[in-house]
Amino acid sequence: MPKQVDHDERREAIARALWRVVEQRGVAHLTLREVAKEAGISHGALQHYFASREAMLSFAMDLAWEQKTLRVHRGFQALGDQPHPRDVLRVMLTEMLPLHTDARAASRISAAYVLEALHNENIHARARDDIAQGRVVFEQLIRQAIADGHISPTRDPVAETNLLLALTGFTTLLELDVVEPQDALTAIDQHLGRLFTTNDLGTGHEGAAVDDA
Repeated sequence: MPKQVDHDERREAIARALWRVVEQRGVAHLTLREVAKEAGISHGALQHYFASREAMLSFAMDLAWEQKTLRVHRGFQALGDQPHPRDVLRVMLTEMLPLHTDARAASRISAAYVLEALHNENIHARARDDIAQGRVVFEQLIRQAIADGHISPTRDPVAETNLLLALTGFTTLLELDVVEPQDALTAIDQHLGRLFTTNDLGTGHEGAAVDDA
């Protein structure tokens, strides 16, 4: 009997091929034909799963988001049952930076997605909504930390949320080798140390090593 094709697995394999194209050859090579070649299937077979570059890129971005969410959850589990909010924010921030293999691939897909969003209204709306939802999670954590006394009540939760998300700007500096990974982590730790009250800094991670897969 002919082997049954698992369509979900095939779609994921295509998305991962797209990741490799972007990571190894750049956004300029992000075409249906190039991805099909990388995935080892025909152009027609790829179009059976994704009718357009937009659909393919959106699916690849969804997969990258799922993988990042799994990494964040694993990071939370390593913190124990009642993690300090400072440590929770650190996990969330560091997993948004290209500090190891999986995160680098996701970071480059995200960059391609944003570039596409600048000229595609559908992707623009979707990307904006996804980022806005992620921002809400950060702001909720900040507001809860203020309510629980971990952060001074004089802090503006909106401004502090925006400052935290600004730290993801290290992505460009890391990708272009302007700063070293450890320097980015040090800056994040120092910022979080200033945000949280000095008598309640949690476990602390200054000087933590980067796990490069």
